[in-house]
Amino acid sequence: MGALNRLTMAEAIDGLARKEFTAVELTEAHIKATEALRPFNAYITETPEVALAMAKASDERRAKGGAGPMEGIPIAVKDLFCTKDVQTTAASHILGGFKPPYESTVTSNLWRDGAVMLGKVNLDEFAMGSANITSHHGDVVSPWSPGEPGNWSRRIVPGGSSGGSAATVAARAALGATGTDTGGSIRQPAGFTGIVGVKPTYGRCSRWGIVAFASSLDQAGPMARTVKDTAIMLRSMCGFDPKDSTSVDMPVPDFAAALTGDIRGLRVGIPKEYRVDGMPAEIEALWQKGVEWLKAAGAVPVDISLPHTKYALPAYYIVAPAEASSNLARYDGVRFGLRVEGGNLKELYENTRGAGFGKEVRRRILIGTYVLSAGYYDAYYLQAQKVRTRIKWDFDQAFQLCDVILTPTAPSTAFGIGEKMDDPIQMYLNDVFTVPVNLAGLPGMSVPAGVGADGLPLGLQLIGRPFDEETMLKVGAVLEQAAGFKTEPPFVA
Repeated sequence: MGALNRLTMAEAIDGLARKEFTAVELTEAHIKATEALRPFNAYITETPEVALAMAKASDERRAKGGAGPMEGIPIAVKDLFCTKDVQTTAASHILGGFKPPYESTVTSNLWRDGAVMLGKVNLDEFAMGSANITSHHGDVVSPWSPGEPGNWSRRIVPGGSSGGSAATVAARAALGATGTDTGGSIRQPAGFTGIVGVKPTYGRCSRWGIVAFASSLDQAGPMARTVKDTAIMLRSMCGFDPKDSTSVDMPVPDFAAALTGDIRGLRVGIPKEYRVDGMPAEIEALWQKGVEWLKAAGAVPVDISLPHTKYALPAYYIVAPAEASSNLARYDGVRFGLRVEGGNLKELYENTRGAGFGKEVRRRILIGTYVLSAGYYDAYYLQAQKVRTRIKWDFDQAFQLCDVILTPTAPSTAFGIGEKMDDPIQMYLNDVFTVPVNLAGLPGMSVPAGVGADGLPLGLQLIGRPFDEETMLKVGAVLEQAAGFKTEPPFVA
């Protein structure tokens, strides 16, 4: 057998079951891969000792016949998930040194099922960004960047906010990674790095113990190299949690069992509003190719309309900052994290928050505070909530005509670090195809489907009905098979 870090998650599970290698050996291979990945700045905190201890315990459980669904599988954790006694920073200076005394529900579920933690990976600060260039810990560089590590001819962004998760999985330094998706932060980096990313229905995964950005939009999900791997991981991540009032109490399906390959007769919606001005011809061509692939597999393309799509991005950039300004009020220098003293309590707050938050986070707090302020609440926030309701209604109407929706994941391939940084509007437009899904609370996923003229990956997005991840994943697996995406990044650990 070749290098253990080149296996898919499903292959690794089979190999462990057949005793071809141990969880410790598998973990050691991924620790070495993690060390090789260091020039890309994907990790904030590596936890090799924790990983080896978990892998040893995993081997002992397997020897006693007690293997869980993800037994012995090394994964990376986005540094937005609280991990007991392991630093959790949300990539912000204001949370430097914070070690939670508790574990998030999603990571607890993964450890319960036998997964192994390699460490905490980098992200945009408080998940606010589309390129992983707002982290206090520095930019994450995509393994798709040309040239030798540390001496690249062009530094490519991995997408954001789950850029560390995407880079780690794409570089074969973890078999999977947790991500969070508030406006596309799983799907867009997955599309940019040639991996699979799944945002489940809002309420499918508990938000308890995940550092909040925008509470009505945030949702955890898996990132891995294949659709089957994300299905395996999603099953372990999901489940009802009484500690999260938005968690839905319903059975968790065996998502991997849904990947039958049979999509005959399924109706695939093609929204006309996703043909945006200035979209590169190669994105349009790949989208059409995706339609043809699914049609060849027996699916039926259906033209649909989502008329309020053009209002999704402005509505999102009112709702999300408003919720962020409220959620981030708790970072005051008194209870945990950074504390910068002042002459009085007000100065303590101002000094701590001024020093602790980065530029993008401060920008969004200011926007959010403004749209919630007296005299503007009705004009902005209330209007945005009404638009959000219309967007959800659009999807409800569309799903009367189709079973799943196919769109591009992003309006371009990944760009270079520094190429769009001066224009926040251009950065926000990266999420034009992904934010409607969050506003409507729907499941969505990105599947790698081709490469652009610049040699960088392109993804296609599938959107499903609420709590119908099974159909979405089934179609995703067929799309994956038809696309046959095998291109590897220039750097593989």
